[in-house]
Amino acid sequence: MCGIIGYIGKKNSIPVLINGLKRLEYRGYDSAGIAFFRNDKIEVRRCAGKIRDLEASIKNENLKSVIGLGHTRWATHGRPSEENAHPHRAGGIVLVHNGIIENYFELREELKKKGHVFTSETDTEVICHLINRYAQKGLGFEDATREALKHVEGAYAVGIINEKEPDKIIAVKKDSPLVVGTGDGEFFIASDIPAFLKYTKNVVILENGDMAMLTHQGVSFSNVQTKKPLKKVPSKISWSPSMAEKGGYKHFMLKEIFEQPRAIADTIRGRFSVGKGEVNLDEFSMKESALKNLNKIFLVACGTSWHSALIGKYMIEDMARVPCEVDIASEFRYRKPFIPKGSLVIVITQSGETADTLAAQKESKKLGARVLTICNVVDSTSAREADSVFYTHSGPEIGVASTKAFTTQLTGLYLFSIALAKAKGKLHSREVKKLFNELLLLPEKVGKALQCNSAVLKIARKFCQVRDFLYLGRGINYPIALEGALKLKEISYIHAEGYPAGEMKHGPIALIDNDMPVLALAPDDNVFEKIISNMEEVKSRGGKVIAVATEGNTKVLSHASHVLSMPKTNYYLTPIIFSIPLHLLAYHMAVLRKCNVDQPRNLAKSVTVE
Repeated sequence: MCGIIGYIGKKNSIPVLINGLKRLEYRGYDSAGIAFFRNDKIEVRRCAGKIRDLEASIKNENLKSVIGLGHTRWATHGRPSEENAHPHRAGGIVLVHNGIIENYFELREELKKKGHVFTSETDTEVICHLINRYAQKGLGFEDATREALKHVEGAYAVGIINEKEPDKIIAVKKDSPLVVGTGDGEFFIASDIPAFLKYTKNVVILENGDMAMLTHQGVSFSNVQTKKPLKKVPSKISWSPSMAEKGGYKHFMLKEIFEQPRAIADTIRGRFSVGKGEVNLDEFSMKESALKNLNKIFLVACGTSWHSALIGKYMIEDMARVPCEVDIASEFRYRKPFIPKGSLVIVITQSGETADTLAAQKESKKLGARVLTICNVVDSTSAREADSVFYTHSGPEIGVASTKAFTTQLTGLYLFSIALAKAKGKLHSREVKKLFNELLLLPEKVGKALQCNSAVLKIARKFCQVRDFLYLGRGINYPIALEGALKLKEISYIHAEGYPAGEMKHGPIALIDNDMPVLALAPDDNVFEKIISNMEEVKSRGGKVIAVATEGNTKVLSHASHVLSMPKTNYYLTPIIFSIPLHLLAYHMAVLRKCNVDQPRNLAKSVTVE
């Protein structure tokens, strides 16, 4: 949540800042602002609302500046308003900030006693005043920033400019993502790479405690506390600007749903050998001996990634016969988990920056567990702090509702489960090869599943005005019922519940009537007859049944009002195939209801605070 962009160079910074903020809209925000130099003074423009409102407010001013900062804010301390929007100012110091300052109230009260006047309700403004206070005591820009941050507790990524030193931007990172871009005579800071990808692919990802000093001559790095110079070599990002844009689709979410065949193909490429019947364990940064000695696995995640974890439990326990526990990350450390020796904690996160997941990861390390993270973002905090990393290769995911990141997470868990089962002697090479062969067919089958798009749209038109929706699944597909319901809630604002179908008689059946559509996941598996019985229970009470079934299954036709047929795959990969129509249904329902698909209200792509 929240977006930062900073620029120093030869161009007019104003359009660079506005463009960068637009590239960060996916993070969720309720206000926006920019700061820039004009006539040796820093000017700030802010507004509650969208970037387009900010852009309209400065349209006729002909603003020009070669240095500036921009920010999109998602309210934590203080309501969404112009005065609470970033950038914030104290004297000649202006800054933007992502994160939360935990001791801001104490600092604020102390500064008030010393005569500082605050104009916002935010925690961020405290940092401004602290830096300004030390600058007034005679410290230079850099030293004033260092001294101020010694007193700040919490998470922060800050970009700072100073009227007295107008040729510099200072950036500092602690527990909130911040990157530096280096171009030809121009330099950038941002909370995420797409903000400046149009201008440069050369990126330095800041570590905790890193300070970057940007001038027209270049960028220097040091430790914010010790002042020790740091050598940082930019990495070249392979993403193209078009990968972070809509590519002709109406919304990022739809584009990302249709990118799944490519994303899955990229995720499996080079990760296993069919001929050898082996997973490439280097891709998990693990050795077979480490897998062989595992006695228990904990899967920890939030939101959609938690649904991946639930499915991972089915995969791992069924293939490898190793017991698994699944935790929502925000609850994990507060239940005082007991992690026995020989355990592995698998952390699943799209961004690698989710605050609750990072906290659970740190707690796991503190308790002596080995941590594997399954993550989409290279060099993210979760990836850097884990013992082992498996990168999904879905590419940038801009839409708040996760789709391709979800299915590539499941792909990674499938590979891990095979590797663990083989190391434990639970799968023979012949069985492994069969599992690999089905995985090779997966991108093609996902592509075929996407052909249901027009059929899903017809169903969405029929049900888009309902108030409630029930999703039913059994076994490994029960988490897909949860996932379908979550997507519908997130982007269409329809109340939806996912339930294990066998639990329907224990409560949800009381809700069934003509106005309550029920989507049932009915693949050809060992509980197919059970789900058919559940569908009949719905029909007999006047409910409308939408079935997602395996291609060629005709029995389901007489038990549902609408049937979506999916390509046949094995038990473990069925959730990937069956999630496709559910994501499409949520998308089309949201569009028909005129909802903001890519930026649903109150939600953010990367939840970087608890």
